Amino acid sequence: MRRVLVLGPSGSGKSTLARRLGAALHVPVTHLDQLYWRPGWVPAPPEDFRAAQAAAVAADGWIIEGNYSSSFDLRLPLADTVVFLDVGRTTSLRRVLLRHLRERGRDTQAPGCVSKLDLEFVRWIWNWPRTHRSRLLASVATDAPLARHHLLRTHADVAAFLLSV
Repeated sequence: MRRVLVLGPSGSGKSTLARRLGAALHVPVTHLDQLYWRPGWVPAPPEDFRAAQAAAVAADGWIIEGNYSSSFDLRLPLADTVVFLDVGRTTSLRRVLLRHLRERGRDTQAPGCVSKLDLEFVRWIWNWPRTHRSRLLASVATDAPLARHHLLRTHADVAAFLLSV
């Protein structure tokens, strides 16, 4: 396990799992939100975002967390492992709310992007299983067929996976 993608909805625990995997495997972790967002929640130009990801996957080993399906072509074919955190929408919403309360006023998601929680983001999380889940899983199956696939639904699944690493 040297080139790992961690995917899933907002609030599923992608960042936490990626950090833990990075520590266990001694490989660098890249958080796509930090590459995508510029101060004030301004998206990076697409060519800058792709270039930053291309640099990340050029390393011998990496863990990249975040979905951003528009750039799956850069990451999925090179991954040897894909971990999909398949938590329910209520779990995602609860975790995002707790994160927002814990990080309120800080820029922990990306530099210069103060934590926010608005109706648009809540709707995004609520609709994610219906609008994004099956497309994401289909992309993984098609574009990373040789990678090991791990579908983790519960905290116990995540804990068992980490113990196996």
